[in-house]
Amino acid sequence: MLNERTDTTTDTLVRATAAGGNIRCMAAVTTELVAEATARHGTSDTVAAALGRTLTGTLLLGAGLKEFDRLTVRIEGDGAAGGITAEANARGQVRGYVRNPEADAQLNSGGKFDVRAVVGRSGMFYVTYESGYDIGLYREPYRGSVPLVSGEIGEDFAYYLAKSEQIPSAVMLGVLVRARASGETFIDAAGGLMIQLMPGADEKTVAAVEEAVARTPHTTTLIRAGAGPVEMLRAALGDVPFEVLEERPVSFACSCSYERAVSLISSIEQRELESMLREDRGAAMTCHFCNSTYSIDESSLEEIVSRRVATTVGDAPRD
Repeated sequence: MLNERTDTTTDTLVRATAAGGNIRCMAAVTTELVAEATARHGTSDTVAAALGRTLTGTLLLGAGLKEFDRLTVRIEGDGAAGGITAEANARGQVRGYVRNPEADAQLNSGGKFDVRAVVGRSGMFYVTYESGYDIGLYREPYRGSVPLVSGEIGEDFAYYLAKSEQIPSAVMLGVLVRARASGETFIDAAGGLMIQLMPGADEKTVAAVEEAVARTPHTTTLIRAGAGPVEMLRAALGDVPFEVLEERPVSFACSCSYERAVSLISSIEQRELESMLREDRGAAMTCHFCNSTYSIDESSLEEIVSRRVATTVGDAPRD
């Protein structure tokens, strides 16, 4: 079992608008998907918090994606984690990994997991929007990047939005990790919210939202108390009314498969394929995003090599 929860919480994301469309709001509960991701990758408690925040932030940032769109967030810091990558699509699915999932650090001065220490205090925050890639329609992707300003991740998402997309935003991301004597990591609560102030928002409304956000309890405190995304937004917006545009489930999901693994191995240079067959009597490929391993047995690898030989002979020039 990936996470021993006693409730029936389903991870959910809500997209809403306020102030006549001049404020865009997103909130999500991501406890289950963060639990699955951290269990799959065998993360330390501190990396669990870092990866969970990144997965949640990526889902929120990609809440408005259209069909066949894909959003990738990549954090390259100078900390021991060595980099974090997360990818979300329009279906509310997200996947991600940390280059060094076992990196760890001592608790910070406030007795909290020191995410900044494993992510790093300097580095870069990259965002890439792609459309049509999965159906073979190539379009030039949009790429944005800003320096890391915090390493705590929530502040880095906000800085990216302010500097790269010119959207002042409040971003709150949280992962409550409960360490156990057995050494296992338990995700007690995870989620976040993002409030974007568009250019048409009037000063009075902006001031009211800023004051409400400043008073908002931590996202994991709200989630542990039973709040869903709508209640989280209500707490963050205070007396400012809002309209829910969409509510949908979100989940950890990966697009890897045995067929894709075979396709990738089939593209390896002929000499290397023959070496794998001779020395390893098979092949294995592990997906970075979900840590699933696909094994190709000796007979299947022989078939791949034979097809390559036949193709090479068939393509050879003739006198």
